[in-house]
Parts: sequence; C-alpha cells; structure tokens
Amino acid sequence: MAEPLLIIGLLVAVFVGYNIGGSSTGVAFGPAVGSRIVRKVTAAALFTIFAFVGAWTVGRNVIETMSSGIVDAAVFSPEASVGVLFFTGLSLLVSNAYGVPASTSMTAVGAIVGLGLATGTLDAALMFTILSAWIVAPLTAASVGAIIGRYLYPYLDAKFSFGRLRDPLIAIDRRGRIPRPRINQNAASRDIGGATLVVMIACYMGFSAGASNAANAVAPLVGNGSIAADPAILLAVGSISLGGFTIARRTLATVGNDITDLPILAALIVSTIGATIITILSWLGIPASLAVSTTSCIIGLGWGRASRARTLAEIATPTPAEESAPELTTGALAASPTDADADTPASPTVGELSEGDVPDPDEQVSDGGVPPIGEERPDELSAESLFDPAATARIVVLWVLTPVLSLTGAYVLFSFIT
Repeated sequence: MAEPLLIIGLLVAVFVGYNIGGSSTGVAFGPAVGSRIVRKVTAAALFTIFAFVGAWTVGRNVIETMSSGIVDAAVFSPEASVGVLFFTGLSLLVSNAYGVPASTSMTAVGAIVGLGLATGTLDAALMFTILSAWIVAPLTAASVGAIIGRYLYPYLDAKFSFGRLRDPLIAIDRRGRIPRPRINQNAASRDIGGATLVVMIACYMGFSAGASNAANAVAPLVGNGSIAADPAILLAVGSISLGGFTIARRTLATVGNDITDLPILAALIVSTIGATIITILSWLGIPASLAVSTTSCIIGLGWGRASRARTLAEIATPTPAEESAPELTTGALAASPTDADADTPASPTVGELSEGDVPDPDEQVSDGGVPPIGEERPDELSAESLFDPAATARIVVLWVLTPVLSLTGAYVLFSFIT
C-alpha cells in the first residue's frame, strides 16, 4: 500500500477499533459495572487484557476468514481497504452515539459483502455458512436459555443470592507511591464470591469479544499485505482499549442501568452461554455477534422461566381456560423463586444494584420451596418486563441498522469506483 494510503488505512483501522471498544466493553462488563462490582476504568482495563488474549489466540482464525475468505485477498486494494474500514467505523459510530452496543462482526462483514457484491468476488458458499451461523447461534442461545429457565433457573435462584456492594469489589489504592488494586474489605464473603464470579465471566466475555472483533478492525489491511497478523492484532487491541476507556462509558450505562430488570444470576447465565457460542464460532473462523447471542439467551431464559406455569402437555394442548393463563414473557425472570407466602425477596437485578435499592440478603434460600412445573402461581410469573421498552427498541433498531448502513455504503462506493 502506498505510504499515504497506508497511513490513512491505519488511522481508519484505529477509528474502527475505537468504536468496537466502545461497543464491546459495554456488552462484556455492563452487568459488573451496573452491579457496582467494578468501576468503569477497571472494567476497561480488564476488558483490554482479556480481549488481547482472545485476539492473539482464537482471533487469528477470524482474521484469516475476513481477510481472504469472504472475498479474495487481492480485492483489498489500498482504496478498498480504507473504504471497508471507513464504513464499518462510521456505522459503529452511529450506534455508539446512541449508547447502544452494536453487532460489530455483522457490521464489518456487511462492509466486506458490499465490496464483494460490487466487484463480483463474493464467496457465496462461505457467506452462506456465515449467515447460517448467524441464524443457528441465536437459536441455540435461546434454546439453551429456555431449557435452563424452565428446568434449572428457579432452583439456582433459590439457592444463590447476591447482595449489593456499596463500594466496588476492586478499587485502586493510591495511598502508596505506586497505585495498586485491592479487594473491598467491607463486603461479606458470600457477596465477594458472587461478585468475583460476575467479574470472571465478564473477563471471559472480553476474551470472546477479542477473539471475534479484532478482525473487524484490521482484516482488510492484513488481506492486502499492508500489515502482518501480529502487529495487526496489537493495533486492533490498542484501539479497542482506547474506546473502552472513553466512549464505552455510554454503552456501560446502557447495559448496566437501562436494561433494568436483568437479575445478576440471569446475567451470569446469558454471559456464559453467549461467550461460549462466540468463542466456538471464532475458533471455527466464523465472525458472529456476541450481543445478539446474549440477547437471544435472555429471551429464551425468560420464556423458559415463564413456561413453568404449565406442563408441556398443557402447552401443546390449548384449552379454553388458556385465556386466563399467564403470557409467556421474559418478565418472568424477575419473579420470586419461592412460594407466594415466603418473605424472601427475589434476587436483585442489575438496575436495582446500580441504583442502590436492594438491601444485602441475610442468608441463602433453601431450594425446597420451588414448586414443580405446572404448579407455580401465575401471578408469580407475570412480573414487569425484563427490558426497559425504550432501551430495547433502540438496541434492536440499531442492531439492524448498523450492518445495513455498512453494506449499503460500501456497495454504492465500490460500484462507482470499480
């Protein structure tokens, strides 16, 4: 690549990585920040570390797919590389401006597909595989979530409780010459254990995000030989880190506070499932969306929880009495795990913890109070909506809009210049 275009390409790659960091940090660490377990700066630092590990290991497979698989590497001329990265970053910037964690992989692939369609070089078979994975991944996440919600979630919710941390679990001690991290000494041991688990899973999501998203920032530059894979990964993670320490504050607020009714236990489950699915796909070299998979798992988990009001036979055989049955919605995740006469409250949600509205629980609940499937009270499964409606609508619209913008922009541009 000619030197001026190389400089432009590197700057645009940094721009893309910057916006990826702003989006992915919120997806991975939103629950941990919203629960007052870690501060935003700590979240950005941890995300950077684990994103680097994911990009340096599993992420190489995704870089290979996006740099020479979807379209031939020869198509990534200097101008094409800059154009693909520009429309990827621009579309992500639109999403980040609204504080929404966008589907970065879908957005980057959309720009490459626009190039492939305009030049007639798109690998249709590989793209069919990727599209199939984009369909199968959320369906798998929703199905696993539904099974857990119907058969396991009430027992887990009754067994484990998470209290509110008045101070972050991890803080920076600046009393000495060298600042160093320290653990909150005032938290109960059970709360430290639960909070540690939340942070560990957030770090796992950071690993998954790095494995999937590093390619989105640098694949075109690797494809045309302007930069080797190792320095490309360092460039991608560095720019992602920059976004995590700056504009990620808005997406952290969206995920941690606006999605108000996501219980901590549910956040742990969906984060683990979503990150595992994306890690597997990244190992196979398939770029996929962490945000879409986790959201699909939330929907499945809530449906499974609500479906406990009826047996499978009752669901499969509708009756006139079904008109008075509870609607199967994701709001059931907020329901109490025990019977109607119990005094123990349901597990606190991410939003409640972020607002400091939930007292620390005194002791764990026995799982003996969980009613069998088909015997749960309908009013216990009709809690308020899992999502804030306005936040949910904004997220869904921008998830669809960002890849469409990148594909359309790239296609129009390359149709004229090729």
